[in-house]
Amino acid sequence: MPNRLSDATSPYLLQHADNPVEWWPWGEEAFAEARRRDVPVLVSVGYAACHWCHVMAHESFEDEVTAALMNSLFVNVKVDREERPDVDAVYMEATQAMTGQGGWPMTVFTTPDGAPFYCGTYFPREGFRNLLQGVAAAWRDKRDELLDQGARVVDALGAPRSLPEAPPPTAAQLDLAVRGLAREYDEADGGFGGAPKFPPSMILSFLTAQHERTSSPRSADEPAPAWQMAVGTALAMAGGGIYDQLGGGFARYSVDRHWTVPHFEKMLYDNALLLRAYTRMGRRPVGTGPDEAGTAALLLRVAEETADWMLRDLRTPEGGFASALDADSEGEEGTYYVWTPAQLREVLGEEDAAFAAETFGVTEEGTFEHGTSVLRSASPPADTRRLERVREALLAARADRVPPARDDKVVAAWNGLAVAGLAEAGIVLERPDLVVAAKEAADLLLSVHMRDGRLVRTSRDGRPGTSAGVLEDYADVAEGLLALHGATGEARYVHAAGQLLDSVLEHFADGEGGFYDTADDAEKLFNRPQDPTDNAAPSGRSAAAAALLTYAAITGSERHRAAAESALSPVTLLAEKAPRFAGWGLAAAEALLSGPRAVAVVGDPDDPATAVLLRTALVEAPLGTALVRGDGRDDGGVPLLRDRPLLDGRPTAYVCEGFVCKLPTTSPQELARQLH
Repeated sequence: MPNRLSDATSPYLLQHADNPVEWWPWGEEAFAEARRRDVPVLVSVGYAACHWCHVMAHESFEDEVTAALMNSLFVNVKVDREERPDVDAVYMEATQAMTGQGGWPMTVFTTPDGAPFYCGTYFPREGFRNLLQGVAAAWRDKRDELLDQGARVVDALGAPRSLPEAPPPTAAQLDLAVRGLAREYDEADGGFGGAPKFPPSMILSFLTAQHERTSSPRSADEPAPAWQMAVGTALAMAGGGIYDQLGGGFARYSVDRHWTVPHFEKMLYDNALLLRAYTRMGRRPVGTGPDEAGTAALLLRVAEETADWMLRDLRTPEGGFASALDADSEGEEGTYYVWTPAQLREVLGEEDAAFAAETFGVTEEGTFEHGTSVLRSASPPADTRRLERVREALLAARADRVPPARDDKVVAAWNGLAVAGLAEAGIVLERPDLVVAAKEAADLLLSVHMRDGRLVRTSRDGRPGTSAGVLEDYADVAEGLLALHGATGEARYVHAAGQLLDSVLEHFADGEGGFYDTADDAEKLFNRPQDPTDNAAPSGRSAAAAALLTYAAITGSERHRAAAESALSPVTLLAEKAPRFAGWGLAAAEALLSGPRAVAVVGDPDDPATAVLLRTALVEAPLGTALVRGDGRDDGGVPLLRDRPLLDGRPTAYVCEGFVCKLPTTSPQELARQLH
């Protein structure tokens, strides 16, 4: 029986296409085969950039003896969690319920009907072989117990679970969320909690928005708590090993609390979210202290380097963005990124090597494995020209190393996040090429991922995958399209976003003001996932709330605004109990408190004055402000642009709330005053 993964569009599945394991892709055929053979199903879930997935693959799935056991005792199903987040979600919930923890690779044994009865994560080879034989023996001798266990898990996880209904968070509750975050804030190293530390990208956006709403003039020795936590974390990450000091871009997380040693895989969603967060934080000096402008410049430099890394290392020939770069190269984690003093000397010579070692914290003992060090930059040197020369030389030398593998499938949701981040950064940084890149990614999503008005989750090489889009795909793509309209003035992006959000209301609503993560016509699993918490990326519900709110501000649709307010209900409880897991929802609630405001900029797109007004709007407006752009003649069917003429024939801005606008202005200074 052959391995059936060779036709997959997922690079993760293709990594396993030559295994001696007789893998099946996820689907009814695999479970029908298990019923025919009367054996359990082994579901193995991972993703292409996962280090421990590679370890288990090398130890077990490439091993003939282990594979023979798997093939004789089970039907084996391989799942890319990024391609099928719904499958991952339901089995991860089961794994966490049974074991108290989760992670990847995830190893789940199910009945031929898909009910999980034994779960785990990574297993070393000998332990895994023993487990395979033990589960098979239990299936043979104690099947009734396993079937009962599976039924009880399905019943427990399928039971209705709803949070108490509540209105959206009030200002007082959002302030309470800041106090809750302050209790977990690491004063010494930034971030929240201990090791491992994940980049709190969505929390940074919330804290920035909260600071903008609540800040008042303070003395330099009394910094605003929200801004202190946001900028402290952003600067600590930017100077740590989690940030690629040579090539830009952030790794997935730090294994220590000091941001020194990362888990080296780089994910698109992290970098898209952090690009937006750093752009938003650096777009104008809003903090306290003597070097606000210097801090803002550093934050924008990190944003720009991250955007450049995305374009250089993740962009696909079709204009989309690949999912991730692997943690490993040459069979070792981090090999591509780490340095020894001897390697520095070989590239730079003695003097510059000593300078680089001091600047980047490279020691003889090393900060990573085998005497190697991860580059850091806690205190950049005064000689910036020398620093840039050294960085360029090291980056050029690193390019000769074997690079990490790239998972080049295009995920709709993550590309939506990238579109939004690049569109905003392109205007703030005055980099038209970033807006062009956002446009090309958006156009790929609209041409390849849209089928009869519905989204496909992934594509590869311009070929759509088979997995239906989930809630986060619809919401994040809509969010990106709305941001892109503000940058380009193309009305078609607003209309496409509206179509996606109408699908959200029609196919994902739970009837109680919330949303399921899968559509009503999606494949039925043993449980329909519905998670309101933000984790590594925004939850589908939070993302939907944010996009619905922006769309309502642009169109005046009360239906979409009411849906956004209802969707924010869980954030009210999470603001008090677990604010770290509600960052995107909290940021959306801040936007709701501010109106949200909306700005219409009209003018000839080739007139520099139009660009100045547009950039002023993005730089000066509170986070969450909806931005539309037109030429002052044709509104393109965008309601907020209707009856917004040029003033005295010059590019003009309108600051509005609920379609009630202040006096139009042609002055960037007056626009900034109105926005403040």
